[in-house]
Amino acid sequence: MSTPNKTLNVGDPAPDFTLKAIGLKEVSLKDHRGKNVVLLFYVFDWTPG
Repeated sequence: MSTPNKTLNVGDPAPDFTLKAIGLKEVSLKDHRGKNVVLLFYVFDWTPG
């Protein structure tokens, strides 16, 4: 299923999404609604080499 791309502006609520965290546990943004959430992406972190 494909979702259309939408540009967000400052102050817009983030759309709901689900990611796989460490240990492949699925984490959904809706599970943290009402809390501050920070996403960090580390290129090549937790990879061999």
